[in-house]
Amino acid sequence: MAMAIMGAGSTGTIMGAIFSSKNVDVTLIDAHREHVNMLQKKGATVTGAIELNNIPVKAITPDEMSGSFKIVFYLVKQPLNKIALPQLLPHINPDSVVCTLQNGIPEEEVASYVGRDRTVGVTVGWGATWLKPGVSMLTTGENKMPFGIGELDGTVKARTRRVKVFLDMIGQAQITGNLKGIRWTKLLANASFSGMSAVLGCTFGDILDHRKALSCAAHIGNETIRVAEALGVTLEPMLGHDFRTLAFNSSAEMEQKFPVYKDIWGSHRLLKASMLQDLEKGQKTEIEAINGIISSFGAKTGVQTPVNDQVVEIVKNIEAGRDHYSFDNLDKFMLPDLPPG
Repeated sequence: MAMAIMGAGSTGTIMGAIFSSKNVDVTLIDAHREHVNMLQKKGATVTGAIELNNIPVKAITPDEMSGSFKIVFYLVKQPLNKIALPQLLPHINPDSVVCTLQNGIPEEEVASYVGRDRTVGVTVGWGATWLKPGVSMLTTGENKMPFGIGELDGTVKARTRRVKVFLDMIGQAQITGNLKGIRWTKLLANASFSGMSAVLGCTFGDILDHRKALSCAAHIGNETIRVAEALGVTLEPMLGHDFRTLAFNSSAEMEQKFPVYKDIWGSHRLLKASMLQDLEKGQKTEIEAINGIISSFGAKTGVQTPVNDQVVEIVKNIEAGRDHYSFDNLDKFMLPDLPPG
């Protein structure tokens, strides 16, 4: 079965290395020529929670694609969809499946290119950091590499189970009939810690260890829950937790959630957000697809999202060169007033 990982950055490199180490025929596709060259020359290396050294992999750039793929794990950053998806189209068949593992709520845009009948959503519940060409670090424990898989219509198809078989080779994949729910749960996870990591230039552990930084993350999570509720979305459990319980109405309630945040995100302490990695490289981030989409839906539903709004503003200023990622940015956050208890 011809299979591809398109957008083989930090997460894709790890997936490709694990697949290849288990003799799965997979092609890694990435636009970063230096990265592809290193993968071709020395193979893929994974450090951190697992160690895989110089695993031989097939690696090409998008212009080198040929033939067609039965399954595509699609990890290209959302701002590049308009370039990457047209490149992919000639290399999928009517019965191919494109599994989007992107951040945010990406299924509808992917489906607008490849068709709803070829689109499957996959959430990634583990973290990766790109270190250098050919090398990625798994920043989540080896035994905690969950995936969520869902069809746009909520059904379970033969292809859904087929995708699960492959993802189970990497971690633990769970099929859900509530793709929107698991997407919004993952969005909460991304927006709260990835957004703050990008703004502050820090790891998730740094956020967990600082009271105001954690308060900002908690407010982002609370805003996300309120927007999801307004949209009629029921959040799905992830990492063994019901994320709906993170909602609060008072400062006392918020502080009661801190231990839960530390429990959920404690295993991700070493993770540095992909948005921060983008900023470090001088590249545009997915801020509009993460915190920005919460702000957008908040405006449509009448739910205020002040902390998400501040994250978006600061990240855009950093992208434009008017600001820089720094823990000092924490002073810029004005948190909403809450009743004491």
